[in-house]
Amino acid sequence: MAHFFAYLNRMKLIERWSLMHSVRKENVQEHSLQVAVIAHALAMIKNKYFNGNVDANKIATMAIFHDASEVITGDLPTPIKYFNPTIEDAYHAIENYAMDKLLSYLPEELRDDYKELLTHDNCSEDEAVLVKAADTLSAYIKCLEEKTAGNNEFNRARISLENKIRSYKRPEVDHFMANYINSFSLTLDELSTP
Repeated sequence: MAHFFAYLNRMKLIERWSLMHSVRKENVQEHSLQVAVIAHALAMIKNKYFNGNVDANKIATMAIFHDASEVITGDLPTPIKYFNPTIEDAYHAIENYAMDKLLSYLPEELRDDYKELLTHDNCSEDEAVLVKAADTLSAYIKCLEEKTAGNNEFNRARISLENKIRSYKRPEVDHFMANYINSFSLTLDELSTP
């Protein structure tokens, strides 16, 4: 039997930020959708404003699957994942094993197509960076939401993510930050007021 899609359906069961007190819990499935929306936006911004030539739909699809391996590994918190090079290398090996395992749950005819989405093997550096930047922006938005809800637990993560976002030095990311990010801290009434 091909269990691939049933496994992906379990993304909604993998909780993110498990070491942090959250006012609102977030799962990998909803995070992946948000990353896809942001990655698509970054690609469109790059193409429209900064003479880019990237496939926004491909980038959005890559983003949908960027954390798919976590249905097998779970979501390892970032501070642990990058604690030292040995742990980081071991985690990447586990992640690769999980991706291979997931791919084994597909019929042979579909494996190569999904492998590209899961591993980003045949993507350009531009495409990979846009997905990574979208992932970082999604985490930053989570920090903003928690801060808006009065939870200071995410303050340090927010500062760290701001620095990471600045380090991308990508005009499309800077544009997103300058034009869209502040809206994520507004209430519905504030969003609805012209």
